[in-house]
Amino acid sequence: MDRDSAPQEITSLVGREVYSNNGVFLGEVEDIRLDLDTEEVTGLALHELNRELFDSEALTARGVIIPYRWVQSVGDIIIVNDLVERIQDAKSGSDEEAPA
Repeated sequence: MDRDSAPQEITSLVGREVYSNNGVFLGEVEDIRLDLDTEEVTGLALHELNRELFDSEALTARGVIIPYRWVQSVGDIIIVNDLVERIQDAKSGSDEEAPA
């Protein structure tokens, strides 16, 4: 969230859809992880996950938590960097950026 903008209730993040900066849907914010000592948001708990991206996690867990440092912007939706996609690509063994 823009630190210069007017303060918002952190609960306003709950229910927002989360997308990568490449436009891939990741999930929906179900809860917020807070560090009470520093009074900062440290993570977003997602549910309603994209089954293609989080197949094993979607079957075995209720959701995933992504670090808040990955968040690039917050508006009607939340945009995070594409690290989630890169992690999933590494898990599947695909390396599309490697020279042929």
